[in-house]
Amino acid sequence: MKNSLKYLLLFSACLTSVYYPSATAQTTAAQTENEIYPIITVPIPKDIALEVGGMTFLPNDELAVATRRGEVWIISNPYGKGNTPPKYRLFAHGMHEILGLSYIKGDLYLTQRAELTRLKDLDGDGEADEYKTMYSWPLSGNYHEYAYGPMLDKEGNMVVTLNLGWIGYGESLSKWHGWMLKFTPDFKMKPFAAGFRSPAAFELNDNGDIFYAENQGDWVGSGSITHVEEGDFVGNPAGLIWAGEPGSPVKLRKKDIPDTGEPKYDVAKRVPGLKTPSVWIPHSVMGNSTSGILNYSDQGKMGPFKGQMFVGDQAQSKISRVYLEKVKGVYQGAVFPFREGFSSGILRMNWGSDGSMLVGMTSRGWSSTGKGEYGLQRLTWSGKTPFEIQTMKAKPDGFELEFTKPVDVKTARNAASYKISTFTYKYHHVYGSPAINMAGRIIKAIVVSDDHKKVRLVLDSLKAGYIHEIKAEGIRSDSGNLALLHNYGYYTLNQIPDGDQLSITEENKPVAMMDHNHMDMGKMSSDKATASSEKHRTEQPASWKNGAEKTIVLGTKPGLKFDAPNITVKAGTKLKLTFVNKDDMLHNFVLTTKGSGNAIGELAMKMGLDGERLNFVPDNAAVLAHTTLLQPGKSDTIYFTVPSVPGDYPFICTYPGHYLVMKGVLKVIK
Repeated sequence: MKNSLKYLLLFSACLTSVYYPSATAQTTAAQTENEIYPIITVPIPKDIALEVGGMTFLPNDELAVATRRGEVWIISNPYGKGNTPPKYRLFAHGMHEILGLSYIKGDLYLTQRAELTRLKDLDGDGEADEYKTMYSWPLSGNYHEYAYGPMLDKEGNMVVTLNLGWIGYGESLSKWHGWMLKFTPDFKMKPFAAGFRSPAAFELNDNGDIFYAENQGDWVGSGSITHVEEGDFVGNPAGLIWAGEPGSPVKLRKKDIPDTGEPKYDVAKRVPGLKTPSVWIPHSVMGNSTSGILNYSDQGKMGPFKGQMFVGDQAQSKISRVYLEKVKGVYQGAVFPFREGFSSGILRMNWGSDGSMLVGMTSRGWSSTGKGEYGLQRLTWSGKTPFEIQTMKAKPDGFELEFTKPVDVKTARNAASYKISTFTYKYHHVYGSPAINMAGRIIKAIVVSDDHKKVRLVLDSLKAGYIHEIKAEGIRSDSGNLALLHNYGYYTLNQIPDGDQLSITEENKPVAMMDHNHMDMGKMSSDKATASSEKHRTEQPASWKNGAEKTIVLGTKPGLKFDAPNITVKAGTKLKLTFVNKDDMLHNFVLTTKGSGNAIGELAMKMGLDGERLNFVPDNAAVLAHTTLLQPGKSDTIYFTVPSVPGDYPFICTYPGHYLVMKGVLKVIK
């Protein structure tokens, strides 16, 4: 018996070293984001509410900032050079929700809700004297009809995008909402592409191609960035009511768009003109609210990622990094984490003259993990090279990872250093989508390049149209035993490259290859799906002979709020609670034990791809009762007995990031 136990322990130790190579490396070194990319806060005077909607640099290196409150401020010395604080002056005011600002050919241009505006300082006193409407579009008055831009394209046209309105679902209540528009130098408007929901930002890559950022919503399973060409339909059919108007390059009509819940890639095979994302940005894992895009051009100084794109997230107050490649004429690529920890919700980014990144933020009414209502910060590079996956390129039979530093061959050749899986999203009218069709992939061969900076992974199969998750927790650097600064990313595979597949030999078969990568991920987590069913009772318990002793209807208010943040009940009350989601986002109600609200909210943020399927309710004893995750306009009724111990019991919405502001208290009294 003792010998059996001895061998069992030895076998367990071997498994640990195979599955988790880092477990045996006690001296693993680690870098931090703050070490590589310090964040410097730009001070803002207390009397200025700098809710950043747009930013642009002027030729004299002053920074112009437009705000959601309709102002434009000019900031001199935003870098704080010479220990001199920045100076602010008000350039223009009295406008309506500015969400874009550009310096073009000597003038400032911006978007208000209803127009493209040009500002001029005619007398040279540092303030705008002329506010000229260059083009206007109709509005219904719906609060969700945001407008973004302008940006200058490679032909010299200005680009603007218009949001859909919201009436419980996205709708184009006014002409051209849900479209990307272009304006010629003489301001003639040309509709360019359709199918947009909330296109918060757009940017040109090094080739002058347009990419735009989209947010999760109806017909949008998750955030993404997409290459936009003339005549494209990018997914939300509401704006197609204008596709028959003169000048429209879009041929599709609303009736042409099926609502089957199939993956968007599959639907696009049958619907010519439907464009799929270049890179999906997995919801809750990589962000909740895709915002600004910034091309890493020669202006920037941000480490070894030139030619890639940085993508902001308003809700999670962080920036991701996107590597793009073109395969068979189609853009695709991978998104990786880059830098989190900003002070508010990121909306805009610009390169400064010193190569730093100016990051403009706002969160009023839009929840963000950064708790400030607004902010302006500078992201800088220390000059140290981070150990990262620099690029991820598709191959006919797998992927090639390129690293910023040479990798340790032993860990790179070990299959257990990696975990690769695939998934996608539903394309339907419903708000968002859980990750679907999740499955693991088996690594069949691994080849490390002679310089140890590239690793080719041959898989059992690739899935066109799917997101390929790569986790490389076991990889270490060739010297210094560094762990990767960020060890995961998500590649959107729109096209599988042509070419020769790698022959599998004894020399390139991976070390310690095991079938654990091939588990059905949907089945792996199916048991947890019902773990909290007792805390989600939708029928009155049979033991309640006289029914519920108290009935409460709880709703939502704009700005991520419950309409009754304080509810008082007696201890032990048999309670019937109906939660009604009146908002335009997904919400739930989660009641927790005393003092546990924030902790449960933080756990929900870490639920990853399974989160939406599990209603973003952690399987934790601190959760006392909860509803499902509700679509806009939906409700859920639950029954539970109020705790017997008096005190304050927090209730929150656990949709990632919402718990920071969407919270209330169930006050239990004797």
